[in-house]
Amino acid sequence: MKSLEEIKSQPNLLVGQTSNDGGYGEIWKAGKAFASVIWSNGGGWDHVSIAPYNRRITPDWNDMCRLKDMFFREDEVVIQYHPAKSEYVNNVPNCLHLWKSQKQDMPTPPSIMVGVKKGQSISEIRDSIKAVSE
Repeated sequence: MKSLEEIKSQPNLLVGQTSNDGGYGEIWKAGKAFASVIWSNGGGWDHVSIAPYNRRITPDWNDMCRLKDMFFREDEVVIQYHPAKSEYVNNVPNCLHLWKSQKQDMPTPPSIMVGVKKGQSISEIRDSIKAVSE
């Protein structure tokens, strides 16, 4: 997670209050207050949640990418969990979360399992598929 100074300097983020393990504020989009945001870094986890003020809107992929860029460095892997139904919690409608463990690296699948990277040659694609198959 970025430092508090880096977070405070983010465009389109109005920081309301901070503490030694996080804070809250507002994200602005197209010149309007779009969503509330809460972040924390306690309990072994870095966490950010976003809840649009218009409860009929759920953050989309681009919103979540912007949120990730605001609070995490480019080389950090963060995830959205889909827990077992018995662990579902929904205190705020349309609120989504990003998580990063502070204790271990987040595993990720090989990129070839998602698709082809821009500029990958046919031989690189074949090698990636072969490596996954072994």
